[in-house]
Amino acid sequence: MKSFDAIVIGGGQAGPFLAARMVEKGMKVALIERKFLGGTCVNAGCMPTKTLVASARAAYVARNSAVYGVNIPGEIAIDMKVVRARAETVTMNARNGLIGWFAGMDGMTVIYGHARFEDPKTVSVNGETLTAPRIFLNVGARPVIPDLPGINDIDYLTSTSIIHLDTLPRHLAVIGGSYIGLEFAQMYRRFGTEVSVIEHGPKLASREDEDISDAIADVLRSEGIDIHTGVSDIAFARSSDGITVATDSARIDASHVLIATGRKPNTDDLGLDAAGVITDKHGYITVDDTLATNVEGIWALGDCNGHGAFTHSSYNDFEIAAANLLDGADRKLSSRILAYALYIDPPLGRVGMTEKQARASGRKIMISTRPMSRVGRANERGETKGFMKVIADAETKKILGAAILGIEGDEVIHGIIDAMNAGTTYPALQWSVPIHPTVSELIPTVLGDLKPV
Repeated sequence: MKSFDAIVIGGGQAGPFLAARMVEKGMKVALIERKFLGGTCVNAGCMPTKTLVASARAAYVARNSAVYGVNIPGEIAIDMKVVRARAETVTMNARNGLIGWFAGMDGMTVIYGHARFEDPKTVSVNGETLTAPRIFLNVGARPVIPDLPGINDIDYLTSTSIIHLDTLPRHLAVIGGSYIGLEFAQMYRRFGTEVSVIEHGPKLASREDEDISDAIADVLRSEGIDIHTGVSDIAFARSSDGITVATDSARIDASHVLIATGRKPNTDDLGLDAAGVITDKHGYITVDDTLATNVEGIWALGDCNGHGAFTHSSYNDFEIAAANLLDGADRKLSSRILAYALYIDPPLGRVGMTEKQARASGRKIMISTRPMSRVGRANERGETKGFMKVIADAETKKILGAAILGIEGDEVIHGIIDAMNAGTTYPALQWSVPIHPTVSELIPTVLGDLKPV
């Protein structure tokens, strides 16, 4: 049996950085990863997909360049082999960077294999047994494949496999109208593929307020994406030239099907029962405010604990654990104000409560909205789709949440994120003097229009 000061299972965006901090403190650490360092973000999520989004936007801008007085003769062609290779290069550079970083650390042992608990202090991997007083789980999540008629008879794609396509689909049917599905839907439409989005719920991006969901649908429809919501029945069958997707309201002749119906934690094959670690009904590991599980000496970080499922929230899990365990701090998960983005174009930046959540909280609230068509920078760039929305507490004057769907919305939202984390009241932020011409300069104006509801 090999002994360590700590064992980290999973090489995502929390565990490896915590392992590195512990090594800096002179600890002996084992990092176990069953496949690739970097987790979903580096290998099948943010980095490759946003690289693909950039290629898709380049195609979109080229096709619409005449509006700006730039004439490009001939057809705008897409070389998917180059597109794929570019995304793969970004992934490999990041992954190899991690490999090189850890290889140069004394005290770090990287093991590739599938780890399972033998007891609360012991794990087995590749026929070896390892023990440590501290074990950190950062095992991530994977796509959910629903049990739909005919699904096992077709060759479907997931968010992991679709990034490896080097040919352009004739018609892509996206099953699931949430964040992952919508990003791929717009991306492939801009590459030139016919795209249909099929969503069980009544709205796209159902986590959002209805006005945001409706605006997202308008953006996608304006680019020629076929959207089907409120679909109760879906079945698949092979056809002579692809896949038939039959719903209760339509029949779609697709060449490819992307299943984007959510993700589930990679916790079902870790031997958690042997360690006594509790999970909820969805398989997420239950943690307290410090990310500790119910078993002393075991923590769960990142997607597998169900508190965020974003790269930045996973990294913040590392920051919380490192601060508490190594720096004597008292940081809490409950202090985190969650923010995220939807990377369609224009993007959606979101932080805090939705309007629906704020109304349900019983607070006296104020709301302000402003269309992007009234933003100078948006007009100058010719990108006026979307709107800004801010919700505030009428009594405390604190900002409760915001949504910015529009040009640079994923960047502009950080002004609100910073104010909320600093506890700044909206009147104080209203008197800031932002730079002109920017999208962010409209934040004080939107705040000035807050009205009780």
